[in-house]
Amino acid sequence: MSVRRPTWINDATRARSLEHLAGQEVDVAVIGGGITGAGVALDAASRGLSVALLESNDFGSGTSGYSSKLIHGGLRYLARGDFPVAWESAVERRWLMQDIAPHLIRPLGFIIPDTTGARRAQTAAAGAGVLLYDALRRASGLKSSILPRPQLLSRQAVAAMAPALDTPGLRRGLLYWDGQVIDDARLVLAVVRTAAGLGAHVLRDVKATSITATSVDAIDTRTGETLGLRARSVINAAGVWAADFDPALELVPSRGTHLVVRAARLGNPHAAHTVAVPGHFGRYVFVLPQPTGVVYIGLTDQEDREADGHRPAVPRHDIDFLLGVVNRVLDPPLARADVVGAFAGLRPLVRSAHANGPDGTSDISRRHLVKDVPGEPITVVGGKLTTYRAMAQDAVDAAAARLGMDIPSRTKRLPLVGAANRTALAALQAPARLVAKYGTEATEVNKLAGEHRLLAEPLFKGTGITGAELLFAIRAEGATNVEDLLERRTRLSLVPADAARAGGRAAQILAMAAETPPAEGPGA
Repeated sequence: MSVRRPTWINDATRARSLEHLAGQEVDVAVIGGGITGAGVALDAASRGLSVALLESNDFGSGTSGYSSKLIHGGLRYLARGDFPVAWESAVERRWLMQDIAPHLIRPLGFIIPDTTGARRAQTAAAGAGVLLYDALRRASGLKSSILPRPQLLSRQAVAAMAPALDTPGLRRGLLYWDGQVIDDARLVLAVVRTAAGLGAHVLRDVKATSITATSVDAIDTRTGETLGLRARSVINAAGVWAADFDPALELVPSRGTHLVVRAARLGNPHAAHTVAVPGHFGRYVFVLPQPTGVVYIGLTDQEDREADGHRPAVPRHDIDFLLGVVNRVLDPPLARADVVGAFAGLRPLVRSAHANGPDGTSDISRRHLVKDVPGEPITVVGGKLTTYRAMAQDAVDAAAARLGMDIPSRTKRLPLVGAANRTALAALQAPARLVAKYGTEATEVNKLAGEHRLLAEPLFKGTGITGAELLFAIRAEGATNVEDLLERRTRLSLVPADAARAGGRAAQILAMAAETPPAEGPGA
């Protein structure tokens, strides 16, 4: 494995990488800086291959930053009989929670409410599904000390964990556990930065305009200058844009919408819960509490070929659908005025011979595809956030075969930047909120607060996010503007009112950062 280098990415490291790549051939060029492309870059770099990763916008600015933020084994796939995806998801969840990113992923309890209106067959099916789900967890090797076993809850216990479920029709609940990533965009950044630490050249704001099996033509969107990149292999990991480079690829963009509600409106729940979509077996709406004081309610599965992959609009009927489903079990029900934000992402699903079914894109399998045709770029597409590592491994296996190399993947137990076990994280001299967000780097962020008064203060009353976190985002995480800071480094833009309150301070921190040339990292 390559020797680790500093993992900070910023404008200075970007400039050096552009200069280096102008006259060099790399082993692997990767198109797309979402979770799949980031995973490909990390897998290739960890095998000792030279890598260039090109992203047309900011890392994680497409689908990968707007998911349900779950690292899950795929209970819904079990319900639909898609055992291969459920098993792959369970195995990948193990690696992520145990070795790769234990600092970013925490166990989240899910309650399936049992109400007087539920049919006995439904209740029995849910119980059997949860037991089978836990059997997959055990078979994958994930210990119950990391992800607890399921249990039956009394009505009182359900009400304590999810107060909004305390309705007259509630009898009891079934509790099972899954993984929740504290922030999907932060997971993407951790993978990108880990790849950079192993020698990958990671470039944001560089848009590929055409690709072949051994070359990439691109443009630096900051300057308008063109870049011709030579590579021994090219991997198309552009997500919903993958078909732009391979018109024969049959992709179905599926819009997944989430609503954002203040946690206090739902009684500050400590567990998530699911609500079955009437008339659609195995399909659920999730109510997902976040550590930031909000709750996400989602999601939809609707084909959308017209939406912008970076900013899919949230139609009114998506909001009405989600509220209509969850209000069946809430007391009092939510109103549109309770929705303080909404976001959507486009999943790049691969159509099979059996899609679409009666549920539209929700019937399309989440299996990924690696298309390896001689003389063409390798394409990897489909899948889901939980299985990004396996997708990347398969894509790099194909590239390594083209290069005539027999180098196995090394990412199953490769920790991301900031990763450590729970004992080491608990011993860090930093606030718990920062440790949950940055892992071992929490101490670096905490030190920045001492550089200036603006860095120590919260961005506005009601948030714990400080200016130090914004400065770290600029120096170490590749942020270059206010949108980067509010949209993907802090997620404040998911509640527009909060973003408006933080915008002025974010601009101040950007100006402050401009006065200090960025370095590569501590000790660089």
